[in-house]
Amino acid sequence: WKLTTDEKQSVASHSEEKILKAGEKTRTTFAHKLEQPGFYWVTVNCSWDGGKASRSMQVGYAPEKLRPPLTAQPDLRAFWDHSLAELAKVEPHFKVVPQPTKVDDPMNVYEVEMRSLGKVRVRGWYEVPKKPGPHPVLLRVPGYGQNMRPVGRFKNTRAVMPLGRQDMIVFSFNVRGHGNSQEDVKGKPGNYWIRGLDDKDGYYYQGAYMDCIRAVDFLCSRKEVDTKRIAVGGSSQGGGLSFATAALDQRVSLCVPDVPFLANWEKYFKTTHWPEMNKWIEAKESRTWESTLETLSYFDAMNLAPWIKCPVFMGVGLQDGICPPATNFAPYNYAKGPKQVRVYAKAKHGVGSVHHRIAFDWIRKEFGLGKFP
Repeated sequence: WKLTTDEKQSVASHSEEKILKAGEKTRTTFAHKLEQPGFYWVTVNCSWDGGKASRSMQVGYAPEKLRPPLTAQPDLRAFWDHSLAELAKVEPHFKVVPQPTKVDDPMNVYEVEMRSLGKVRVRGWYEVPKKPGPHPVLLRVPGYGQNMRPVGRFKNTRAVMPLGRQDMIVFSFNVRGHGNSQEDVKGKPGNYWIRGLDDKDGYYYQGAYMDCIRAVDFLCSRKEVDTKRIAVGGSSQGGGLSFATAALDQRVSLCVPDVPFLANWEKYFKTTHWPEMNKWIEAKESRTWESTLETLSYFDAMNLAPWIKCPVFMGVGLQDGICPPATNFAPYNYAKGPKQVRVYAKAKHGVGSVHHRIAFDWIRKEFGLGKFP
């Protein structure tokens, strides 16, 4: 047996010999007392005459006690106050375009367009119950390169977020470069996170975070919206966008991130492998890991999380190698509001439809709505 940290530093090891008869089963135990909260890899290697096998699994110890040092720069708040002020100068020019529906459809569907930071056009799909409001809202934000689409039009999303009671608005929103928001910013998922990374002003995620705030602006402009009940949720990049939106906009009343990206960058690059980031840094002599991490610190959900006051409900895949659980817990543990987390022991980069249904029921309960049957 071998026990290492999630950064592959050795913690302990143990070996023993077992003699088995044909068809016999046995159980063996390796115990080690951990001193530090965190995530660890347990690997078992078995070898015998003519063969060998190996299995690894990540485990967590006291993850809710993890408090990695914040990497926020002194002007973090000033930077985001300035970004919000620049967004406020942009006329949103909201456009709401009705989409064809059947007479018996319980929801009206609209494509919504608006102008965000830099006058970039962004869009989303707005589904509104036909019965009178005001209604609570779920703002859905995209994973990396994901195309957000109307929930009611697709069976797989209806199973996760059923609209059977028609008492909740769903706004499936695409930040710049995603889905139907590619007119001004073309989508190429492989390079979003290095676009403009030489400077925090103009970096891709400055615009993407402001797109989410502009989406909240839209919701708060609508008479059918209950502006006291706005939830934001998404997976992976969408989880990071959810944390950032809840941190930067106190109009958000619930935050529902799954396997969140965009958090605890220093840990992230020690526990994952992304060759394109190495290539980007090596492409210019002026670029270093130190300067890159300093720029990224302004967009780190961990550094923004202390501004989150609303309730948070997070889903984590314990075997996630894309957004490792240690990076998920960094913003979660710094958020100031009430918190709940569900960790799925065998899940990788995704928590599955069962969790999504549980999270949706949690939203409904927090909003004072009945649970779906």
